[in-house]
Amino acid sequence: MTQFFKINSFPCRKLLSILFISFSITSAYSKTDSLSIVFKADHKDWIYKTGEKPVFTVTVFNNGKPVNNLKLKYQVGPEKMQLIKSDSVTLKKNSFVLPSYTMDAPGFLRYTVTAQVNGAEVKSMITAAFSPESIKPTIELPQDFNLFWQNAKRSLAKVPVDAKMELIKEYSTDAVNVYQVSFQNINQSRIYGMLSVPKKEGKYPAVLKVPGAGVRPYKGDVALAANGVITLEIGIHGVPVNLDTEVYKNLSTGPLFSYPSTNLDNRDNYYYKRVYLGCVRALDFLVSQPAYDGENLAVYGGSQGGALSIITTALDSRVKFLGVYYPALCDVTGYLHNRAGGWPHLFAGNNAANNNKPEKLETCKYYDVVNFAKQVKVPGFYSWGFNDLTCPPTSMHAAYNSISSPKELVIYKETGHNTVPEQRNKMTSWLLSKIKK
Repeated sequence: MTQFFKINSFPCRKLLSILFISFSITSAYSKTDSLSIVFKADHKDWIYKTGEKPVFTVTVFNNGKPVNNLKLKYQVGPEKMQLIKSDSVTLKKNSFVLPSYTMDAPGFLRYTVTAQVNGAEVKSMITAAFSPESIKPTIELPQDFNLFWQNAKRSLAKVPVDAKMELIKEYSTDAVNVYQVSFQNINQSRIYGMLSVPKKEGKYPAVLKVPGAGVRPYKGDVALAANGVITLEIGIHGVPVNLDTEVYKNLSTGPLFSYPSTNLDNRDNYYYKRVYLGCVRALDFLVSQPAYDGENLAVYGGSQGGALSIITTALDSRVKFLGVYYPALCDVTGYLHNRAGGWPHLFAGNNAANNNKPEKLETCKYYDVVNFAKQVKVPGFYSWGFNDLTCPPTSMHAAYNSISSPKELVIYKETGHNTVPEQRNKMTSWLLSKIKK
């Protein structure tokens, strides 16, 4: 199968200061060569009630030994918002108790500490949660939200799937066949992905893996397929997923640089409309596979993929389970209410001047994860950390607290915008326990 596409078919828009590459990895223990910072909290889980004052002790180590007589810089404030205090102190007794502050409203308070020893610098953070279960969303739910998406899906249903498949031998294994696939989406576009199918004859559950932000190649989730699960890993930009890396680099710095804000002033033409419907179309293709068992279907992903997992589940009742890492696109209007909003931070800093307009705010209501979370009716596994700089935990909890269906939240508090092996293993085990009965 050979598919052609035109780079110039992507709409070019004024470049905005929106990062869509996930990058932050931070923890309560940070190390640069031999220099490290360790925090100790009086609450092991870093969770407090509003009005409580956490006690955080910070110690700096050099080659495994506590260091004194050095200058520490520290900052504290609600995540992503104006600092409460920024100061420095001389560490005289190996450790230092940070000034204690609290929050009167549910949210997250972040301490960031920087230390220098012999010219080397290390920086770390600890983020306290205050009554996170009580965080409420700021985004409004339009009365015609469900009608809008029902009509959109009807439009999609009129588009033939026109699926194409090509076996990729170099990605396949003794147990799994991997295919590059594509199928039609709205606006005369296509969705591309990698389909991994167990070679052994039989009927299998299926999983859709949705992508994080950016544009990149994919090889499929062969490991999950080897566990007896048909998996489809997709891209969202209408671009084949096995091209040279230079192609994706040029797209990410050119036509796709600011895609999360493209056509934000029009709910019918916003960039993510094609993306959300493309995920539904991916399910159309996935459930048509001859080896699918016809019943057990799940979706999972992280960051933008975490958002798409919730969104796809809300849009399509065929999904029975979902797995979500640190979802983006949650409660994006938080910044307009003096607290952190979700990636892509449409209303933070200079972006607010471009986006804080009635028509753009109206569009956000139809695309924010919070309003899809309210529609989710199936069990889900959710996981993230408190030190996430890309997807603020305030925004993620606003979405999570909006879900009324069975849900499990596993916090790895020290992590930022990343996962650790134990976390990934728990997600995989949870998914397999649900779909392989």
